[in-house]
This record gives sequence, structure tokens and C-alpha cells, in this order.
Amino acid sequence: MSNPHASHTLSRRTFFKGTASGLAMAGVASGFSPAFAAPKDAFIENLIAKMSLEEKAGQLSLYSDPVRTEAATFNPAVASVPKEKMLADIAQGRITGLFNGMGVALGRELQQAAVERSPHGIPLIFAADIIHGMKTIFPIPMAEAASFDPELSRRTNRAAALEATACGLHWTFSPAVDVVHDQRWGRTAEAAGEDPYLAVQFARARVKGFQGNDLKAEDSLLACLKHFAAYGAVEGGMDYNTVEISDAALYQTHLPSFAAGIEAGAITIMSAFNDIGGVPSTGNRRLLTDILRGQMGFGGFVVSDFTSEEELIAHGFAADGADAAKKALLAGCDMSMQSGIYMKYLPDLVRDKQVPLAVLDEAVRRVLRVKKAIGLFENPYRSLDLKREQTQLRLPETVALAREAARRACVLLKNDGDVLPLKKAGQKIALIGPLASDLNQVNGYWVVWPDTRQSVTLEMAMREIVTPANLTVVRGSDIDAPIAGGIEAAAKAAQAADIVVMCIGEGQEMSGEAQSRTEITVPVAQQALAEAVAATGKPVVIVLSHGRALALAGAVRDASAILCTWFLGSEAGHGVADLLFGDHSPSGRLPCSFPQKSGQEPFYYNHRTTGRPQIGDDANYRARYRDASFEPLYPFGHGLGYGKISYGATLLSQPALDWKGRVSVSATVTNDGKRPVHEVAQLYIRDRVASVTQPIRSLKGFRHVDLAAGDSQTVTFELTRADLAFVGLDLKWQAEPGDFDIWIAPSSSTGTPARLNLKGI
Repeated sequence: MSNPHASHTLSRRTFFKGTASGLAMAGVASGFSPAFAAPKDAFIENLIAKMSLEEKAGQLSLYSDPVRTEAATFNPAVASVPKEKMLADIAQGRITGLFNGMGVALGRELQQAAVERSPHGIPLIFAADIIHGMKTIFPIPMAEAASFDPELSRRTNRAAALEATACGLHWTFSPAVDVVHDQRWGRTAEAAGEDPYLAVQFARARVKGFQGNDLKAEDSLLACLKHFAAYGAVEGGMDYNTVEISDAALYQTHLPSFAAGIEAGAITIMSAFNDIGGVPSTGNRRLLTDILRGQMGFGGFVVSDFTSEEELIAHGFAADGADAAKKALLAGCDMSMQSGIYMKYLPDLVRDKQVPLAVLDEAVRRVLRVKKAIGLFENPYRSLDLKREQTQLRLPETVALAREAARRACVLLKNDGDVLPLKKAGQKIALIGPLASDLNQVNGYWVVWPDTRQSVTLEMAMREIVTPANLTVVRGSDIDAPIAGGIEAAAKAAQAADIVVMCIGEGQEMSGEAQSRTEITVPVAQQALAEAVAATGKPVVIVLSHGRALALAGAVRDASAILCTWFLGSEAGHGVADLLFGDHSPSGRLPCSFPQKSGQEPFYYNHRTTGRPQIGDDANYRARYRDASFEPLYPFGHGLGYGKISYGATLLSQPALDWKGRVSVSATVTNDGKRPVHEVAQLYIRDRVASVTQPIRSLKGFRHVDLAAGDSQTVTFELTRADLAFVGLDLKWQAEPGDFDIWIAPSSSTGTPARLNLKGI
């Protein structure tokens, strides 16, 4: 007879390869190209044998591109390098590649210098931060995650890859697969939210989208998983800050999305700026070698984030540039980005026997293998085709996809009195707010080569629908400051209208790298504008722009309807208008919890309970704040459509799950409204008693359901013990016999659970 209290572990290879939860921590080599199956490659070994130490250091040195089209500034300023100097360095084999430059003609000139003039003709790799589009801009990654549709993300990233490679690029520093528990962090905008299961699904889809089916194809864009690791756990949500987490949290929350990306075929990874427990990630051998390569089976190369290897000095981890270069390379960081310290110090460090030649050679080997895997040795001018550059940008189908992605990213938070959808005729609308008409606020952060002339604001889209006599547009305030007479003009327009649409929220410069905020609220000037408009008594629809969850207050929180639109890219206006006027029903779901107040952060739905639970009968002696309840304003997974959705009871095919068995979980979802809806049914579990306390809920799956008015459908999921596993004290994934709560629900805070018992062996 089995021991009902015993835990049982399986090897990562056998356990995670088939886990329904998608937390793939083994079997990852199956995602690699054949180039990574063999330990040695004769072509590459011959190259390494002939290269000088300086050439080897050059293959590990990546720099920003001062020659091709200038990009927007996202990084600290660096000294400009004349084109002639850059070409000379390339010809000497001192540069492995360039980033954030584009343009095919000059790209061919730079590549020619590498292939025809450098000692061994090793081609350059061209990279850029293609985070959510190249010339056609898609919703920011957090917004795209709100679709709860990884296949949509695969499609948008495939389209982005087509455009980026047409512009002469081989490699993108994306996707960011960080799990984020603190919305104050500006780089929330680049991630997929607070849930590891959702992060896993989008990591896999984004890698497949960027890279396609053939790494050597002209339109394959090499993905780079970032930021390794646990960057989303920085203290206080402050960018570049330190991280203090348990190993169990590292393994269970922050590593699975990287493992999924590796399994999907990613062969480059970027180290993070943060330290973990006092050891900077770029100099952390346990992280980059023992865990990433030893346990996760990664066979590609690791590139530093912008100068993060040099920043080991500022961390107090390295004494000087030479010490930083030595510690980063020995830790497992193969490529230096921008600082130049590998080129400057590694040759002498090897000569002085402070760095073994074998370590240098292995880093070079990894870089060359990746270059070979993407076909650069066979075709150094791949993705440098003038015809493609002229014919494959902003194709009609790509623009249409951007519009689809924009509307599917929006989340309807509330719709009191069914004020939405708006009427296309016979209704006077006041469109108010600084984000209604500003083309510079449409795309969102991390667009390297912005072209706002191609973008569509909400005002532009609404003028295609509403007659001029029925639409009044008033700015009302600037994003972060009042404007003279603005509030008075807005109130006057509201008084004359039947309904007000207010476009307010964060400016796009408030999100992204180095844009952490202590107060994640609507800026004061816009909040004052909202209060004045609300005072007119007219129904108000808030169209919220933002790169993170926000703590909403006052007239914004109390508006009749709130549509969460993030930053949606080129087709933002059309995507939002499609929803406001009812051509489509909103279908997005929150990938992050909206707190009631900024001070609740870090805040996430899948927290553990305490000995005095956050929600209970005793109003005083429990884990709580005295000035706010513990509940979110809007929970993870929340989102409304234009129907009236109800969920039947969660039903199990059997009350107990055998150790090697399966159980079906089902619920009936009904649309009791008069409009069709697209519903996202979500599966959650809770392990009620475990040797390591577990989250109060954990997402384990979701299903998309189209429901006509009055229609019902039964959604069904399957669970195995793999879905019930967690990381134990020995840092191995394990399942333990016992009772579990199981929900099928429309969000992380609703529904009545069914009880499932996992039997022992």
C-alpha cells in the first residue's frame, strides 16, 4: 500500500518533457538545430585553430552600429565611432556583430569588409531590439499577453521577423520572458505578466514566431531569451536593482519560461543586469553554467545586456575591467555587449594564464556554431536583399494583423449600464484627453525606428465612423501637466455630449527600461481632468493607455466603463474603435492584477497564504493593510465582453486521480446576452497541503470559446499529476498525494472549486 504522505520525484527529463503545465525543464535539446547535437564541428574547429587571441576576443565583442540608420535612444550614451574606424576594426576581425542599425545597402558593405577583408572571413551578425514590430508596430508584449492567445503572438512575431530581416537584421534581443510580480517595474511592458504558465506559453510562441521553421531562411530572425534570470523580481520594482529570492522561487517561477524558450529552439540568451543573492547575473557561474547549461541543457551562447559585464565593477564584484572580463567569461557569459572589455583584456588574460585558452575557445565555439546554424557561413549576405527591403514592409496583411492584435489585446474592465458599445449614429460623443490624438503616443516603448506617419490614433479612427457634427475633440490637459483653459473646454464639450470617451493614462515614455514608478497611478493633471468631466454627470468611458497595471482612483475608477488598451502600435485607433462601436466584442484578459493602491505592490494573484490568511473572518489579526483590503481592484484573468456570461459548476470525471492516470475537468459556459462573445475559460488548481506551501491558485490552462447569443458550450481540460507538481526543498519537481481544489472560472478570483484527490503509488 502506498504511503499517502510520501512525495515522489521524477527526473527532469522524463517528468517535464510531457508535463501538461508546460514547465519544460528537460528534454530541451530536442528544440535545437542539428548543429548543436554534435560536440565538435570540423569546420569550426579548423577556424578556431587558426585564429589569433585578438580575433577570438573579437568574435565575443558586439557593438552598437554607428554606420547604418540611426535608431531611437534606449541605452546610455556611447562615443560615436567613424565609419572608417568601424570598417577597419571589422577588417581586423575585432567585431562579431553590430546592433540597432538597419539598412541593406550599408549592411552589405559592412558584411563585405568582414567576409572579404578580415583574416578568416567570419561574417558579422546584425541585431536589434525588435520588441513588438519593425515598421508595422504591434501591441507591446504585455498587451499581446492579454489576448491569452500564444498563436496570435506567434503570428505577430513571424510578421515582425519578415520585416526585420527585410531590413538587414539576423537577430533580435527578444523575447523578454521575465515573470513580473511588481507593476512598478517599467519593463513590465516587455513581459507576459505575473503568471509562470502564461509566460511559458508566450515564450514558446514568440521564439517560434521570430525564428520560423528554418534558422537559415532569409526571413528567420534569431530570438534571444532575456533577462536571465529573475529580472522581474527586482526589489521595489526598481530597474537594475538587486534580487533576493529563494532557490525554490527561482526554479518554480522564473526559470520555466526560459526552459520553454530553449525547448522551442532559442540558441541565444541575454544575462540580466540584476544580482541574485549578491552575485550579479553576468558573473554568476552557478546561474550561467551549472543551471543554464548543466541542468537546462542550453547549448547556444549567452550575451551580456548592455555593458552588464563591465558593471560587475560597479556591483562591487570585480576590481577593474580586466577582472570583470575574466569573471564574466569564466561564469559563462560568452559575448560582451558594447563595453569592449573582452576585446581589450581577454587576449592578455589568456597569455597571463588567468583565463584558460580552453574557456576562451569554448565561448568562440558557441558563437561560431550559432552563426553557422543561421546560415551566415553559407550565405553571409542572407537577409541583405535590396528587393525584399523595398517590397516586404507594411504589407496589407501585416497591417491587418496589427489591427486584429490591437483589438484582441484590449481588456474591458467594466461596463456598467451597458454604455458600450457606442452608437455609430445619433449619439453625440465628446472625445477628451491628451492620448486621443497624439501620434507620438500610439506605438508604445521600444520601437527602435518609429514612423508615426503610418500610425492611427483613436480620433482618426472615430472620424472614419462618426459624422463631424456628432464628434467633439478636446485635449483637456497634457500627459503630465495642465494646459490653460483645458479643463473648462473639456467640461463644456462633455456638457454638450451624450457620452464622453476619455483617452487618458500613462505616456509611452513612462513605461519601459529605466521607467520604474513609485506611484502607478494616472498622472495628476489627467486625474483632475477626469474629475472635472465626471462632475458634469455625463456617462464616461475611460480608454486607458498604459504599460503596466495601474492603481485607479476617483472618477477614473468610478467611470461607467473602462477599456484597458495598453499601447497597441500602428493600428491602435482602428483596434480600439472596432471594440467601442461593437464591430467586435472585447476578448482580452488581464495578464497582471490591478491593485487598489500602489502600496500593495508587489501584488500578484498566485501568492501563498499565511498562518493568518489575508482573507478571513477576523478583520484585524490577519495579513493585511489597515487602509486597503487585500483584494485586487481587478484580478488576473479578468475581462468582460458584450455578452452575459455564466459558468456552471466545475465537474470532475472522477473524484480521485491515479498516480499514472488522467482526470477530465469540465464546465458549461453560457452566453445569456444578446451579442456574440469570445470567452476565455481558465483552469486553476490549489494544492491544499504540501511540504512546501503553494499558491492559493495556479493557472494550468485556458480555452477560447466563441458563443453566440444564448449559446452554451462545455469546455474540458485534462489533468495529470504533472500539472499538480511543484519544486520541493531538494529543488526537484515533485507531486505529492493529497487533496487539490480545481476551478474552471473566468478569472483567478471567481468560481467554486471541485475537490480532487491525488492518490499515491
